[in-house]
Amino acid sequence: MRVKDTIGIYGEQVAVEHLQQAGFVVLERNWRCDIGEIDIVALDGATVVVCEVKTRSGLGFGSGLDAVTPQKLARLYRLALRWRDGSGRAGAELRVDVIAVHRRPHGGPEIVHVRGAQ
Repeated sequence: MRVKDTIGIYGEQVAVEHLQQAGFVVLERNWRCDIGEIDIVALDGATVVVCEVKTRSGLGFGSGLDAVTPQKLARLYRLALRWRDGSGRAGAELRVDVIAVHRRPHGGPEIVHVRGAQ
């Protein structure tokens, strides 16, 4: 397994634990269709939340938040609609969140959770 993949898996697990501690119910991980992938699908109350997780071992290339461009957000909203409409939750409110996980050399990871990213 590539180092990049290992870091990504680590970040997604940290994000899942963060969401669960915040009261979200995680429905799916790594959902795929022909237009892309959703890292995490969760419920925040009755709202379907699609979470994009970006993990960084250092900030030399910027925060994980910097990697989520307007084009990426637009694709995430299209993916959210596709997931919702195929899941039996048509009509549910949708939101896209971005979670940046920054690994630190000492102590636990830093987690930045942007709700309703735009």
